[in-house]
Amino acid sequence: MTDLLLVHGSCHGSWCWRDVLPQLEARGINARTIDLPGPRIGGNARGCDPVAVTLEETVAAVRDAARSETIVVGHSWAGYPISAAADIGPPLRGLIYLCAYVPRNGLSMIDMRKRGPSQPLIGKVLKTADGQSYCFDPEAAPDLLYHDCPRSVVDYALSRLAPQPIRPQDTPVKLGPQWAATPKAYIRCTQDRVIPPEYQAEMVADWPTDRVKNLDTSHSPFFAAPDQLATVMATIVKDL
Repeated sequence: MTDLLLVHGSCHGSWCWRDVLPQLEARGINARTIDLPGPRIGGNARGCDPVAVTLEETVAAVRDAARSETIVVGHSWAGYPISAAADIGPPLRGLIYLCAYVPRNGLSMIDMRKRGPSQPLIGKVLKTADGQSYCFDPEAAPDLLYHDCPRSVVDYALSRLAPQPIRPQDTPVKLGPQWAATPKAYIRCTQDRVIPPEYQAEMVADWPTDRVKNLDTSHSPFFAAPDQLATVMATIVKDL
């Protein structure tokens, strides 16, 4: 059975995969989730101080949860830590970027975001009082992240969003030959209002076309279309 490790994006947690997990299991895929270091609603044992959270620690959390036969899926900003995790330890079976940033050597995720053709997050994220983390403006989040999701799902997600440490996302990454050699695929979300769909296409313009799939959803396909997302993942898994 395929081992899939699902890694959430900014301000989210393992809870965001709730609806897609049973869909993957029904397709014979064993999927696991993790919480990246950082604050969580209700608190956690580690990472509640955003200043202390580093990219290195975030990468280690992914690597520690993965095995050599694991395919790691990274949503949104998680494209950064999953890429770096593929460069350390035994080679991974593969990487799947879900409407995610594909890192460029020497750039941080924030650098990558600023290079985008548009900046849809301007005015829609709020820094915390200490300036070390940010959250999505609760008034903007439904339309930004979940515009095609059921209202019950939107309420579920909004009640769980937590501050995102800035330091890991402002740290440049350096990738080596092991990451380059790791099989990869990309799932582009064509209604994405966080990472412009045209930017997603640009980041993988030189990838084989059969390794780039499209979903007609928002930035949250795991809530908007969990069955379709699982089907696309299952198709990719067969080829990696």
